[in-house]
Amino acid sequence: MVDLLRQEIATIADVVVVKVGTRVLTGEDGLLNHRRIASLAEQIHLQMAQGRKVVVVSSGAVGAGMAHLRLKQRPQDLAHLQAVAAVGQPLLVAAYDKAFLSHGRSAAQVLLTAEDLDDRVRYLNVRNTLLTLMEYGVVPIINENDTVAVDELVGTFGDNDRLAALVTQLLRAPLLILLSDVDGLYDGDPEQSDSQVITTVTEIDKSIKKLAFPQVSLLSRGGMDSKLEAARIVTAAGESVVLASGLIAENINEILSGEPVGTLFVPSGQSVSLRKRWIGYTVQPRGW
Repeated sequence: MVDLLRQEIATIADVVVVKVGTRVLTGEDGLLNHRRIASLAEQIHLQMAQGRKVVVVSSGAVGAGMAHLRLKQRPQDLAHLQAVAAVGQPLLVAAYDKAFLSHGRSAAQVLLTAEDLDDRVRYLNVRNTLLTLMEYGVVPIINENDTVAVDELVGTFGDNDRLAALVTQLLRAPLLILLSDVDGLYDGDPEQSDSQVITTVTEIDKSIKKLAFPQVSLLSRGGMDSKLEAARIVTAAGESVVLASGLIAENINEILSGEPVGTLFVPSGQSVSLRKRWIGYTVQPRGW
């Protein structure tokens, strides 16, 4: 059944940011799941063929590097994390590139740090580059530049959920799709059988934040807390967010057809200018 609100959101979503979590991209063995990446690429290609522009924000570099190096535990110190990310990033991009080439499309690697978006000139340069890539019909694959980043890897809030939210604001994209290994935001502990997915969230208040039950993973950093914060950033600027499972085939297509998949976070504010977005959410406060 098509929800009218979701149908409207899908209709106006001419630019879509799709964030793919590590647990979507990897199997139980920690290796990249090439079949799933191929499915994601096929769906994105179909949406682009219909006239949409799509940007992918992808985790998975550290996970891919860990699997390649046969590491069972995620490194804790910065130098080892950066080294593992350096090994995994080309494997990740190669997997995407192969998947998109089968549809006659190219993928472009875009590595960013918080500093790239903190500086106004670099912020606008990133925007112009992404817009140009999309004009060429190329799929930008964005990831944090873990090899040179500092706080992003060891901090509790430097994750690709936030990066995806900032990219959504940067492009003024009407819709951000967060693909994870959960079906959406649950009204209770997801491990309990009586918990159900909340279909629509109109305000991210304290009652919603309490539903961010902790998730433990050796491969990824972002949990439900970071997804709710990403949704807050995007909806406050007047755009929509859908949190859904990336493990289910066709979810991207169904979301962009207005189907009631996952949890929809509706805009809580009016659309604001690009400069106000940059000042309000991207620029990092500094002490003097």
